[in-house]
Amino acid sequence: MAEHTSSSITIEAAPADVMGVIADFARYPDWTGEVKEAEVLTSDDRGRAEQVRLVMDAGAIKDDQTLAYTWTGEHEVSWTLVKSQMLRSLDGSYLLTPTGAGTTEVTYRLTVDVKIPMLGMIKRKAEKVIIDRALAGLKKRVESGEEPAAGSGGKPVAE
Repeated sequence: MAEHTSSSITIEAAPADVMGVIADFARYPDWTGEVKEAEVLTSDDRGRAEQVRLVMDAGAIKDDQTLAYTWTGEHEVSWTLVKSQMLRSLDGSYLLTPTGAGTTEVTYRLTVDVKIPMLGMIKRKAEKVIIDRALAGLKKRVESGEEPAAGSGGKPVAE
């Protein structure tokens, strides 16, 4: 089994508010940095994204990828790679844990396998940078209180 990288952050918001931002793919270019375009290709009967196309630009690495999402309850979403130009595999997840007093601990796990050879230590460092940037961006976005984009599939999972 491939090694994964994970990190956690506490966000001053309820889990439903955090998941609402995570599910709002149309707004990813506003807060993620590396995501330049995001398009929900298919959704489930609750309006949650099942497949999303992302155009990524992380400096030296540019990619057009499609990810398949699995929503587990109200506090977890995971994804796996469907297709990519640069990656052999990509598995990730967000797990939201209510911590009381209106805060949520968000744990992001990521495993990436690139098509080009890369030392494991360098790959894990890159995963850590991706995770830390995503968590910082997520925290800033959620705590700013901005509403999900209309028609984005970004409505909070709890209904």
